[in-house]
Order: sequence, then C-alpha cells, then structure tokens
Amino acid sequence: MIQRTLANNGVIPALALCLAAAPASAQSVEGQAEQRAPAAATLDVFASTDADDTEVVRTGVNLDWFHAGDDKHRGVRLEKAWFTPLGQNTTGFERVYLRYADKSADKAWAAQVGTDSHTVLGSANFAIGQKWRKEVFVERDILETPRGVTEGIYYTFVGAALDMPLSRRDTLVLVTGVQEFTGDNERLHLRGTYVHVLKEDWGLSAQLRGRYFRSTEPGEFDYFSPRAYAEVLPVIQMRRFSNGWRFLVAGGYGAQRTTGENWRSARYANLQASSPADRPVQLKASAVYSNTPVGNGAVYDYLQGSLALTTLF
Repeated sequence: MIQRTLANNGVIPALALCLAAAPASAQSVEGQAEQRAPAAATLDVFASTDADDTEVVRTGVNLDWFHAGDDKHRGVRLEKAWFTPLGQNTTGFERVYLRYADKSADKAWAAQVGTDSHTVLGSANFAIGQKWRKEVFVERDILETPRGVTEGIYYTFVGAALDMPLSRRDTLVLVTGVQEFTGDNERLHLRGTYVHVLKEDWGLSAQLRGRYFRSTEPGEFDYFSPRAYAEVLPVIQMRRFSNGWRFLVAGGYGAQRTTGENWRSARYANLQASSPADRPVQLKASAVYSNTPVGNGAVYDYLQGSLALTTLF
C-alpha cells in the first residue's frame, strides 16, 4: 500500500527535513546570488465548478523569505479551502505548508508539505536531465466529493515521468504511476503525450494525449471510479511571448470511454497568461475547461480558474 510504504520508509519526514536547507551543490554554485535574492509574498485564489454543482474555492498566501523564482524559493504557505460538493453544505479546511524549491545545472527539486490538522498533504518532485528529462513525484490531497469531505477520503499518488526527444520538432512524454485511496482501491495510471512542433516562431504545436487507468475496487465510495477509463485527445497549442509576457492557448477534442459504456466526446481548453518574472509585481492567470469525469454524475463539465499576484520586497 503506497501510503503505508511512504510513512514506513520515512519519505514524508525526509521531505520536510529537506526544506530546512538547500542542497550543498546548489549552495556552492549559486550561494552569493541566493543571498541577494529578495523575499516575496503571493496572494492567490483558485475556484472550480462542475455540472454536478460541486464548487471548490481555495485562497492562500505564500510568504517566502527567499524567492529567486518559481523554481528557487523557501517559505511557508497558509491556505483556506472551501468545498461544496453536489451543491450541499460547504465545509472549510485550514492548511499550512512548508515550501521549498531549488535547481542546479541539470537537476530540479521541489516540495510543498503540510497538513490540514488531520493528515499529511502536499507534493514533492525531483527531476534530472535536460533533453532526456526524468522525474519522480508524489502528491497527496483530499477528494472533493461529499463523502470525501465529510469522511476524510484522501489519495496518495506516486509516479515517474520521462521526456524523450525524438527529433528537433518531436517529443514523447511518458508518465506512469500508482494512486492509492482511503479504503481498498488502488489505481494504475498510464499517460503519454506526443508533441510535434508545427511552427517554432509561433510556438505552435500539435499534440496527441492519451491516458488510461485501471482500478482494483471500482465504484468504491462516491468518486469517479470505473474498472477502467481511457481517453485519446488531439490538442493544438500555441505559446507566445510578448515584452516578457507569456501567453498560452490550447484546445482539444477527442474521445473517452469507461468500462461498460460506449465512446463519447472528450473536450479540453486552456488559457494562461503570466507577466515577466523579473518585475517586482508579477501576475499569473489561467482558465481550464474539460469534461473528464471526477464525480459520479452522468454528464460532466468542469471549469476552473486561478489568479496569483506576487510582490517582491
């Protein structure tokens, strides 16, 4: 069982310990630059809604005593989350995390580990390589369903990813992982994305995304859990830069299928914008739409948005 293995092997305590100090290699290479890095405060809000009238709102404040960028920081996060599953009662949770991220020439590591006063929550990852990038990751959170919120149903997801450059314009990304839920269900995940760059100066690419999972205990509790689920999703994406601003637009239309049902349409859209990272005030915004099921509703549409404002001082 993943959750017990992580606890027994001391992974979570080790992640928390790593937040206390940066790795020696990164400190020796960029120690002087890190000492000059500013502190930062980030205020962010996340909101989502779906066809089952499930609403989630999260607001948080990141307080970093060291902030050299999204991939190099140390600090704490205070978060308040409200869950309103299926239009029913709203339940609020307070969370606190330790935050840490750093990188060297060909390595990057990050962790955000904390608690909601009931259990350990958060995520961590370690990546190595540039062209052939390898990554391992773990994440843990609560399920946003009525029973998930009221009974404390959590998941722990452990996985690995590999970026395989096939040519100057072609890349294959493979992800595999195992997800354990409170109860008896364990789920094997397989994902792959083939990316072909259509026009480099436009940041235009065509992608073929595929995903598959299989559950050992289908139908357990009230989250979306068929015996198996498969999705194939062609996507067109454009990423552009203008005066330091980064913009991304992506859209896809494909097919999805669950065990015992016919194939049906799969839809996806993503909009992102972020200001230059070297400015004293930075802005990030995103909006995502999909119809990949999460709850047990027969019709599923999911919309989420996020906004974050960072001030350096």
